[in-house]
Amino acid sequence: MTTPSSPWRNLILATVAIALGVALFIGLRTDQSANSLTAQAEKAIPLEVALTNGKPTLAEFYADWCTSCQAMAADLAALKTEFGDRVNFAMLNIDNNKWLPEVLRYEVDGIPHFVFFDPAGESVAEAIGQQTPTALTADIEALITGEELPYIYSRGQTSEFEMELKGSGTDPRSHSAQIQAEST
Repeated sequence: MTTPSSPWRNLILATVAIALGVALFIGLRTDQSANSLTAQAEKAIPLEVALTNGKPTLAEFYADWCTSCQAMAADLAALKTEFGDRVNFAMLNIDNNKWLPEVLRYEVDGIPHFVFFDPAGESVAEAIGQQTPTALTADIEALITGEELPYIYSRGQTSEFEMELKGSGTDPRSHSAQIQAEST
């Protein structure tokens, strides 16, 4: 036995649908806050200026679709407020081909990727992946004082090498090919 639909049920469903629509609209609009990656990038100092103005710099390679970048956005906004008078904060969106030379130069193969520069504009250290606010704070404080950054890795001098394929086939996909690296 079925019961006819009640006008109250339809009113409740309509009210819930409107409430969900409003919540979805507000949820989508939160990305436009001052902490969003886009808003921070618009306020960031251009890299060219940052590397020549005599202040240490933290450059972040990011992308709007990067969930780790999004998760760190509010923490970075707070750090920019706290240290912005002593440190340049530059943001480089890897989806913008303008930054391709820098992406290649700093071997960005994961984001977020942070490059720390001394006041002379020389790269002193890097960090890849989502960082805690505590770690970033300690690194920024060390950058300001010229000390070794505690939560990063430094790129040291490396040797160049040549790769030579040896084996029965010349195709590198051949299972019989062996790779031998020779240091130069």
